[in-house]
Amino acid sequence: MIDLARLRTEPERIVDLLKKKEPSFDAAALVDLDQSVRKISHEVEALRQKKNELAKVGKGGITQEVRDQSIALGVELKGKEDALALVEKSFHTLYLSCPNVPESDLPEGGKEANKVVKVVGQKPTFDFTVKNHVDLGTALGWFDFQVAARITGSGFALYKGDAVKMLYALTTLMLKNNMKHGFEPVLPSTVVNAKSLEVASNFPKFKDQVYAITEDGLYMTPTAEVNLANLYRDHILSSDKLPIRMTSWTSCFRREAGTYGAHERGLIRIHQFEKVELYTICEPNDSQTEQDRMVACAEDILQQLGLHYRISLLAMQDCSFPSAKTYDIEVWLPGQNAYYEVSSVSNCTDFQARRGMIRYKKHVDDKSQLTHTLNGSSLALPRLMVAIMEVYQQADGSVVIPDVLKKDSLFSA
Repeated sequence: MIDLARLRTEPERIVDLLKKKEPSFDAAALVDLDQSVRKISHEVEALRQKKNELAKVGKGGITQEVRDQSIALGVELKGKEDALALVEKSFHTLYLSCPNVPESDLPEGGKEANKVVKVVGQKPTFDFTVKNHVDLGTALGWFDFQVAARITGSGFALYKGDAVKMLYALTTLMLKNNMKHGFEPVLPSTVVNAKSLEVASNFPKFKDQVYAITEDGLYMTPTAEVNLANLYRDHILSSDKLPIRMTSWTSCFRREAGTYGAHERGLIRIHQFEKVELYTICEPNDSQTEQDRMVACAEDILQQLGLHYRISLLAMQDCSFPSAKTYDIEVWLPGQNAYYEVSSVSNCTDFQARRGMIRYKKHVDDKSQLTHTLNGSSLALPRLMVAIMEVYQQADGSVVIPDVLKKDSLFSA
């Protein structure tokens, strides 16, 4: 949730930034509802005070006049309290649907306005006709989408043989890399509750994207970000414990409601996928430095794998709902002839911390303050597998496994 103090002190600027990020969101209505809540709250308090004062007068003996005034005040107070409850409900609903305020220096516009800030390596060249990962993997017996559809449904994958070895080798490489960069490994459950999804900002806006276990009121996690965002929910941390840097490997589950093009077949967009996540909790003044650290950590993996990639600063409308600033790391996929995102590194400022009341103190007697939180993929495993298969494919249809994946992995078993 955004800082209401900012909305109240500079409403025009905040409304303008919110509209630039999400034009469909009625930011002006949020301002009006906030003002209405405060106005009616003051009226309710004033009536309660009058009622209390009248009660004190009545202690000396209740006259008819006092009784009539008390009844009239009670009726008026009940009406105001009912009105307050309604406006508070409307405000809270809209407030939870309000995106984070983007940084003012981000490019304006949508995906087309994203700004490439770094390019590493060159696009690979081939002296034969390039195949996509679906054709390569099917011929090699690495995965079977037809069997996956029979077992579960469309949009799921079944990995076999060297594909399984590669998934585990990549996971090991990522976790070791992230630990080297100062991130502590955490293994959470893959099932979360509604409050956890609200804190992470998936609920209520993206509720239709999450798989529900309705009988138990639980949900399959769409990303380990949800789990890690709630580790310190309702905590007040000591500043000397910050920053807290965590990395987690989980399966992620997304309904991916909507339609996508035929080019996004295979492993490009699936309902269940493996991902290694980065998550940081820090003091506000450190969040930009921590975002740079996360980007460098994710880059390190791609460089070890020898993959060509670029980094883009996302425009306001392309930033995710809770993010104030996001960098996308996009790897080149020869079989798709396009760049695809394998990591989004986002600074959520105090947006999630306010929802989860994640606070810190420099000294015991200080007033607590909200932390900043950041998250990043490090990395999304299926798309990274696609990149390796398509970049390291050979003319005979085989795939060369990068040496970095052979050490201490199932490939050497």
